[in-house]
Amino acid sequence: MNRRTQGLMVGITGLALTLTACGGGTGGGGSDAAGDSGSKVKEIKLVAAEYSDKTAGFWSSFAKTYQEKTGIKLDVQVVSWDDIDQTSSTMIQNGNPPDILNLNAYASYAKDGLLYSSDDVLSADVKSDLLPNFVQSGTYEGKLYGMPDLSSARALFYNKTLFKKANIAAPPTTWDEFEADAKKIAALGDGTIGYDEPLGPEEAQAEFSIWMFNNGGNWKTDGKWTINSSQNVATLEFLKKLADEKVTQNNPGKTNRTDGAFADFAGGKSGMVVGFSPLAAQLDEAKKVDYGVAPMPSNTGSAPKSYGVTDYLMAFKKDGNADAIKAFYDLYYQPDQVNTFIKTEGFLPVTKTGVEKFSSDASLKVYLDTLTGVQLTPTDDPKWDTIKLAVQQSIGKAVASGGDPKAVLDDLQKQAESGS
Repeated sequence: MNRRTQGLMVGITGLALTLTACGGGTGGGGSDAAGDSGSKVKEIKLVAAEYSDKTAGFWSSFAKTYQEKTGIKLDVQVVSWDDIDQTSSTMIQNGNPPDILNLNAYASYAKDGLLYSSDDVLSADVKSDLLPNFVQSGTYEGKLYGMPDLSSARALFYNKTLFKKANIAAPPTTWDEFEADAKKIAALGDGTIGYDEPLGPEEAQAEFSIWMFNNGGNWKTDGKWTINSSQNVATLEFLKKLADEKVTQNNPGKTNRTDGAFADFAGGKSGMVVGFSPLAAQLDEAKKVDYGVAPMPSNTGSAPKSYGVTDYLMAFKKDGNADAIKAFYDLYYQPDQVNTFIKTEGFLPVTKTGVEKFSSDASLKVYLDTLTGVQLTPTDDPKWDTIKLAVQQSIGKAVASGGDPKAVLDDLQKQAESGS
């Protein structure tokens, strides 16, 4: 969940990068728990992604509780989403990974044999409570390596005031209705945007995914990459058409979600945008936009689909640290911990008990109704990291003037098949 959503650069600094795990190296093979032999650790390290200015406070409190319960110190380093990929990669390349890493990709590390599977460090009760689609997204070659920490699901946000001015009675349910509504809103003038389309590098893969899924497409089908399928080409052509018809903001291929599309919608400038629960929290706090949330319009005549995201808490193999990591997971997945974190950050649950807990929140209904069936990107494929970056860097070019959606998707397909 490329959580540059908050755009914050705050982090916990001054924390030691050295680990006290005996042996210090990363284990390479087998599913045996490295913690079953050798001396036990007195300290483990967590490198956590920063979702908001509240992230550090949660982990600080968690670390205190963890040490009280286990006698083991939890050294926490919170890193902004702008920096965490580079920070964690450098640590791992230097042979000094954290014991636990909170990130949005795990499969390449699982492929290299660096991670514990759930068989080693996750209790059966915890695993059985995880939502099946998130277990699937965290599974590589039959074993769960990416333990989900929180989730989000996307939906269509619409400005009720602009809808009323444009004489639109209800949010669109088909792509034809969507295009017509976007034109009506853009026709209001004064710089009003029909639909804010963020295909810039921040999270272009998310924007494209939700439209792709609602046109019957996917990144992979039956285990094979299908990036340039006819459905996906048609989807990108539709997004380009919206830009060509000037119902979107200027330069959608260079617009990011957080400081672009979300800012426009929060400022009352745009009629529609794909958003999620943290945007709703921002809008509710500001109280400047009268908005509604609806399922995405579908182009297939079938039920609308939502794009889902989960991030992961993965555990690196080190001599003697398995018991400490298992204790970390046992504590984190206690309802009073995981659900507190999710509520604090404004996201969605990853457990069945969490769905039950949040089901009474009417503002989350549109997301929770689709959460168990959301479609996700193929994070279980080690190639996805490379493809995601390529999508972020190139797909916006397809919707620019003179852009060629099929050529862009053909190139991405070649990269996926070659692994380059």
